[in-house]
Amino acid sequence: MFYYVLKYVILGPLLRLLFRPRIEGLEHIPADGAAIVAGNHLSFSDHFLMPAILKRRITFLAKAEYFTGPGIKGRLTAAFFRSAGQIPVDRSGKDAGQAAIREGLGVLSKGELLGIYPEGTRSHDGRLYKGKVGVAVMALTAQVPVVPCAMVGTFEIQPPGQVLPKIKRVTIRFGEPLDFSRYAGMENEKAALRAVTDEIMYDILTLSGQEYVDEYAVKAKAAQTARAPGRRFPRLRR
Repeated sequence: MFYYVLKYVILGPLLRLLFRPRIEGLEHIPADGAAIVAGNHLSFSDHFLMPAILKRRITFLAKAEYFTGPGIKGRLTAAFFRSAGQIPVDRSGKDAGQAAIREGLGVLSKGELLGIYPEGTRSHDGRLYKGKVGVAVMALTAQVPVVPCAMVGTFEIQPPGQVLPKIKRVTIRFGEPLDFSRYAGMENEKAALRAVTDEIMYDILTLSGQEYVDEYAVKAKAAQTARAPGRRFPRLRR
């Protein structure tokens, strides 16, 4: 119930007023039935802007840290995500990917929309990074279409580390649903999963116009941190 109050009464109208999002391809979102909306991830604002403009409810698999943050900000963030029906997923440990897939398939089994960021984390520099194959596993297992989505301009209004977003117009684009029925029964084959994921990422790239990097975002982010000036390295023992 609170989800719809938040969407139509509190947050939704405010976001539309402040950011005046241009919405393209909204007709590609299925009117009913299960589907995956797979998008790029440039900003914390993405979590709010896309759900605000969709007519249907969408559930995202949100990182567990959003539900466990310290202080007033942490409690408010956790309360928001719980009220919005988002699902916490622990991204640490070797079974993290399987846990996310189980939760996602649970949403799809109820005929609902599932929101996924195939990159696995926010882009730290505005570029589009290699997609993880979890989105392909869910699409093939649940036999549902995947709607590519591109958030354009959200990195500029709220890049990683910026608490409050700038008030600036953004664009949200949806592409035609992708049908992967030709890969039916191949959800355990690595080559098929990579092919499906790459096709999804290509459509996101086409919609967003970003520069593409054939590397996982987490790895690229870690490498950038390691190269950062002033980073202290452990002293070598002699």
